[in-house]
Amino acid sequence: MGISPYFAGIRAAVGNELLLIPGASVLPWDAQNRVLLVRNEVDGPWGLLGGAIEPDESPQEAAVREALEEVGVQVELTNLRAVLGGPEFRFRYKNGDEVAYVQILFDASIVAGVPTPDNDEVTEAQWFTVEELTTATLDDFALATLRAAAVLPPSGQ
Repeated sequence: MGISPYFAGIRAAVGNELLLIPGASVLPWDAQNRVLLVRNEVDGPWGLLGGAIEPDESPQEAAVREALEEVGVQVELTNLRAVLGGPEFRFRYKNGDEVAYVQILFDASIVAGVPTPDNDEVTEAQWFTVEELTTATLDDFALATLRAAAVLPPSGQ
């Protein structure tokens, strides 16, 4: 879906200035203890399923909605893994927009559907073992999240 009408309206008012954005991400795990990641561009880095929490939406609802929108699966949230924020969650997008995310990360399992990219926000979806994550090309947000949430070891280890 890209930017929601709510955040588009804020961007229209403040331009590229820094926005503090609440977000929800979901880590779907399968029976082989693999996690589902997605690509937002062909041959781009791997990232997480998730996005901004919309007005009047709970973090849980946002996580479930994002999984359905991005890869067409219904997930059951199994665990609140982490609530994250700080300098490593501050980014500048290619268009100049600055954001600082406060991220709520959930573990989940897929209860219906087969991961299929929406070909709008997501171009590819793939399962990774934790070992494979250590050598995968991850986007900055996914890398910071997976390290902070103890899925991957901290930087330098």
